[in-house]
Amino acid sequence: MSAVTTTTGAAFIATLRRDLLIAYKKKHDVVNPFMFFLIVATLFPIGISPEPERLGEIAAGVLWIAALLAAMLSMDSLYRSDFEDGSLEQLLLSPHPLYFMVLAKNIAHWLVSGLPVVLVSPLIAYMLNLPDEAYLAVFLTLLIGTPVLSLLGSIGVALTVGLGSRGLILAVITLPMSVPVLIAGTMAVQQTLNGAPLLGYLAILGALLLGSLALAPLASAAALRITVN
Repeated sequence: MSAVTTTTGAAFIATLRRDLLIAYKKKHDVVNPFMFFLIVATLFPIGISPEPERLGEIAAGVLWIAALLAAMLSMDSLYRSDFEDGSLEQLLLSPHPLYFMVLAKNIAHWLVSGLPVVLVSPLIAYMLNLPDEAYLAVFLTLLIGTPVLSLLGSIGVALTVGLGSRGLILAVITLPMSVPVLIAGTMAVQQTLNGAPLLGYLAILGALLLGSLALAPLASAAALRITVN
């Protein structure tokens, strides 16, 4: 039993390392979502109002919408290259549980596309004149919420990986599932500004993260088996 567990763990680490190495070689997979996040966030002051008070009111929503759109932009590459070069079929034929292989790919995707957004979010919050007391709330909610976006988006990508043009279909599938995360993250920051405790909203986001970790890779694995086969 321990040998099987060790082998599965080694396969998990190998899959994670492989995807991170591929992302490192294809630097546009890292840069594009990050730059898209910055562009969307910086365009809001131009399109709405440059007034500091007005920007402070909408800053939380702007950050979360920009993070969601950046996640959507990077989602299409999650399984595409593996599907095109045949390695996805090899992954499905692997003796290891597909749940862990999919989870490894999801973690690699978040480390490449989600974590840079989380790290730069306090700087964008400052630019959007978000009050100082909300910086920690923005950072923590994005830190917990962006992995949920990656996990949920993986389901949509798995369902559409075999389609030639899947941008609109992917958005239709993924966006409704992401709305609760968007609402919880935005409300957490807004209520923190009103003096409410943050822990309750963090607990909600944590529950969404745990539920996504348990169920999303299973759903993605089932969708991949249906789509590829």
